Amino acid sequence: METVRNVARERLERGELSLGVGIKLARTVEVAKAMKTAGFDWLFIDLEHGSLTLDTACQIAVGALDAGLAPIVRVPNGEYSMATRALDNGALGIVIPHVDSAEEAREVVAKLKYPPDGHRSVAGGVPQFDYRSIKIGELTKSLNAATLISVMLETPRAISNAKEIAAVPGIDVLLIGTNDLCAEMGIPGDFANERVVDAYDKTVAACRAHGKWAGMGGIYDDKLMPRYIARGVSFVLAGADMGFMLAAAAQRTTFLRDLKHG
Repeated sequence: METVRNVARERLERGELSLGVGIKLARTVEVAKAMKTAGFDWLFIDLEHGSLTLDTACQIAVGALDAGLAPIVRVPNGEYSMATRALDNGALGIVIPHVDSAEEAREVVAKLKYPPDGHRSVAGGVPQFDYRSIKIGELTKSLNAATLISVMLETPRAISNAKEIAAVPGIDVLLIGTNDLCAEMGIPGDFANERVVDAYDKTVAACRAHGKWAGMGGIYDDKLMPRYIARGVSFVLAGADMGFMLAAAAQRTTFLRDLKHG
């Protein structure tokens, strides 16, 4: 049977960290090869907060496939037609934000998986198979297996329902959106708060109980990231293109400004 590789999923299945980089600034396919060279496993192509068009996102996704990265697209909550079009045109994963219950998680699977796992419409000639003609049964089975479905837990209610959400067949990753979670808790930006630690512990435990993976988004501090990774997080959004560019640029200008000018 024809198969599709998803490097992000393969890392997780081997018990390794799966590292992603947010794409909000880049508008060309070159970013995929650059991030592959940097050592990332997947691109987090953001259509929820970024100004990228779906067309640009899909072009970057195809570039990621050729570079050996997994293109994963975040769409706004409920925008399932956008999500399936992204999958039809190169994406190997979808992130759905603001999922608070198992009922909502089941809807995600129903919309994003092909039968018999869901009710996604079948498109032929997809870039994941290099546009080759593939038997429909093989295509749907292979893409169902390769596609990584992540739901974001971003409220106290979502955390309290983590066990039920993790139990939903077809959900792969429970990704904590730490910024929104902290805001909903009334502790904006307090990523070290014990309530946040407890939320991560509950989510990791739920994932382990049901063979799923816990993810971390919004935490980029070098001191805090190891803390949560040590607690069992494996799907890690490590930063974004804008942040990395600014950090490197600021480091260089600071270095040069400190030099003595002869």
